[in-house]
Amino acid sequence: MHPTPSPTKPGEESVWAYPRPPRLEPVAATLKVVLGGRTIAEARAGFRVLETSHPPTYYFPPADVAEGVLGPAHRAGICEWKGRAVLFDVTAGGAAIPGAAVPGAAWAYPDPTPDFRAIAGYVAFYAGPMEACTVGGVRAEPQPGGFYGGWITPGIVGPFKGGPGTMGW
Repeated sequence: MHPTPSPTKPGEESVWAYPRPPRLEPVAATLKVVLGGRTIAEARAGFRVLETSHPPTYYFPPADVAEGVLGPAHRAGICEWKGRAVLFDVTAGGAAIPGAAVPGAAWAYPDPTPDFRAIAGYVAFYAGPMEACTVGGVRAEPQPGGFYGGWITPGIVGPFKGGPGTMGW
């Protein structure tokens, strides 16, 4: 059973208006991730994936991720839409900063399906364990639950998949 979508106001997006299968679209806003007091990723343009019931997931060009912050790729799961993912442990550049090493906090699709070829090798970050994630200078909150990696910014309206009782959506 699907929940009742929250009403939207002008300028807002409902995650219930996002498509399934998901859509990939370019983002012109500056995307930024901070960990351990250091900007570990900053892109002037990236991509976002929009999927029904999920806040957008943002993907950074690999060149816009600071050198040394991603550990070796290790095998992760398979997305029915994007293909096989790899996970990365994330650090604040190898510095010994307390709380600045997060296992499995970023992922990528090295060889995605044809519809998502544009994000091959691009990196996405879970917002929850990061110190800050921003879109166009606006702070994002993590998608509930910790399994999905969407970023919730003002103007994105739910309810959002990920919290308790939402797996059947």
